[in-house]
Order: sequence, then C-alpha cells, then structure tokens
Amino acid sequence: MQRREFLSATATLAACGTLSAAQSGSGNRLIQSISRQTLRENRDGKSETWFHPRACMLPGDDGRPLALMTLQWIRGSDYFGPVQWSTSRDLGQTWTDPEPIEALGRVPVENHEGLQAGVCDVVPQYHPPTRTVLALGHVVFYRGPRFSSGDQLARYPVYSVRSTDGSWSPRRILHWDDPRGARIYTNNCGQRVVLPDGDIIMSFTFGPRDTARMVAGVRCSFDGRQLAVKQVGPALEHAAGRGLLEPSVTQYHDRFYLTIRAEDGQGYVAASDDGLDYGTKRAWAWDDGRPVPMSTTQQHWLTHGDGLFLVYTRQDPSNTNVIRWRSPLWVARVETERLCLLRDTEQVVLPLVGDGVNAPDDVPLMGNFHVTNASADQSWVTVGDWLPRRNARGNLLLARIHWSRPNPLAAHWT
Repeated sequence: MQRREFLSATATLAACGTLSAAQSGSGNRLIQSISRQTLRENRDGKSETWFHPRACMLPGDDGRPLALMTLQWIRGSDYFGPVQWSTSRDLGQTWTDPEPIEALGRVPVENHEGLQAGVCDVVPQYHPPTRTVLALGHVVFYRGPRFSSGDQLARYPVYSVRSTDGSWSPRRILHWDDPRGARIYTNNCGQRVVLPDGDIIMSFTFGPRDTARMVAGVRCSFDGRQLAVKQVGPALEHAAGRGLLEPSVTQYHDRFYLTIRAEDGQGYVAASDDGLDYGTKRAWAWDDGRPVPMSTTQQHWLTHGDGLFLVYTRQDPSNTNVIRWRSPLWVARVETERLCLLRDTEQVVLPLVGDGVNAPDDVPLMGNFHVTNASADQSWVTVGDWLPRRNARGNLLLARIHWSRPNPLAAHWT
C-alpha cells in the first residue's frame, strides 16, 4: 500500500473546546474531557464528503497499534461511493489516503439491466483469534448516479476480510435461510462482540416486507474466512413504520446490551444474558422516568470497564427544526439495572454547528457515526457530517473521549 498522509488533522471545530470533568456532571467522572478534530474538510464543496467513517484497532506490523477506518463518499441521500479504507499509526493524528476495497465496490446485477449492487453501512472489527479484520456491511442497489428507490431488490449482509498480509478477500454473503428475512436481513451499522472462542455476537434487523421489521440476537462462527449464522434468538417486534432498525450490541460485566433505532419518536434498549434472548425492550428514558425523544436515528455504545455509556441524538431546544434532530451528538452514562440514562451525566460529544431553529438547512447532520475504544486512555466517536440540502457538503470529524482512569476494555496491544 502506498502511504500518503492525507491530512495532519491540526484543524479543530471553531465552536469546540475541551470540556472539563467539572462540566460533565457529578456522575460522569470517568470522562475527563472531550477534544475534537476535523480530519478532512469539504464545507466549501471543492473536495469530497466522506461518510460512514468507522474505525477499529489492530496490532501493526511494526509493533505499534494500527487504526483502520472504512469510509465512503456521499453525494446524495443514500447515494454512496465504493467502500474505501485508510490507516493511522499515530493514534488518529494522521491518516493515509483512502483506497478502495475492491470487493466492496459496485457490480452489475444479472437480469436487471443498468442496476448495480453496491455496499454500504460497513463496520470493520478486528478478530483476535484469527488476526483478521472483518468488514461487514450490506448490499444496496443503484441505478445511475442515485439510490434506486424503484427497484431495490432483497437486501442482505456482505463482507470482506483483511488478512495479516493486508489483502482483502472477495465479497462474501452472510447467508440466513429464513423466510422472515425474505425482504431484508442485515447488521448494518451495528456494533458486534467477539467472544473468547472466536464466535461473534451481533444482531439482525429483518423482515419479509419493508414495514414492521424485527430485531433478534445472532451468534455467528468466524474462522478468518467464512462468517456463518449459528443461532438466532427470539424476535423483538415493533409495528410503527419500518419497525426496529440498525441494532447495536455490546457486552458489559457479562451481560449483553442492545440499542435500537425506531420510527415512533423513541429509541429502544434491551438486555440479555447470552446475546440471543433479549426478553423485552423498553424505550430510552432518563433516570427520573422522562422519555428521551429520538427521531429514527441510530445510537451506539461507549464502553469502559467502570461504566457503560450511550452516544445518541435527541430533541433539544437548539435543534427543533434540524432533520431528525441529527445534531448535536450526546453521550450519557447508562444505569444498567434500570436500563435508563443518567441525566446529570449527559454532555455534548460533537456540537451543533449553526442555527438549528432558524436556519436548519445549514446545520450539518451527524446521524451515522461510530464508537471505537482506541487506547486505554481514549475512545473515539467518528462521523461524517453533511448538508443534504447544500449539495452534500460536509466534514470528516473525530471526537476523542479522554478517560480519567485507564480503560481495561481497550486491547492490550494498544
């Protein structure tokens, strides 16, 4: 791979400073501060807007930790370029130029003239037992320079595997022969858990139709080449709109936690002892019982050995007219017994830029993001913000959450 550092990441968001522990709420002392960087700029529309930036950490061949990020450009609603990858050897300060993952590009669809099958919503994750990186997303269909809303075929998960020599495998399908997933089944944008035996706990959103999709816990085997479904747990159901979407799983103190996007003005959470049976779901609420209003946007987990956190968007007086309230990004600590958010721990991870009440079309959206435990001292939230009504202009951002105590959940080689 030819390495060229595409940006030294010295610029910071003008409106962002560093939040001290004293500002973060008395119950949130684990988060010492939050700092922000702009990794790549395109607010002026003269470059490319990068989207779906998701990073993972793996041991580098030089003994230093290596950060690997997958990303793709965006040029319109649900219209993404081929999946690419970039790496950093200095804990995210500088990155190589993005390069395509050939297996996750676009291919013609047989018997559908002009239709192409692309890939989006990819999440890379290092798999220690096999020393590989599993980049898992799902198929999406394009006709010309746009999302093909008229003929989206059945959708399913696809993946490519990066081996220790740096090469990527051909595109493979994660097969699930269940009529409940006849229209769609996917783990798109979802966080996953690698178990000590190498199996992977994830979750599917699935349905035989476009509406009322379900979510279930899934256990897969992975040998460094093939990913295969071993077990699927009982389904959680939801009738509103498209149902339950973009589930993410994490493990904390021997329990599994599932957070889910929905289309009824709420997000949902559930817990499980085995990562398969989540029993019942409940809407996200504050510790005083008040609901947390969310609008059809994903949430993701932030984990520390001494605390579980959620990163999310929600309604706020500052973002009243922002599309789906997709700015700012917030973080709050989770009360794991009651499955609620501790209100006094909430703080902003990445702030709203602009006026979300009087000029919402000029507020960059941040609804698609990812969380990475980068080292014992810091975790990252990465996002490609964008202006859908301003020619898809936007910046690639990284927020560093600095811990007041070392995070034992970070990989030992970082």
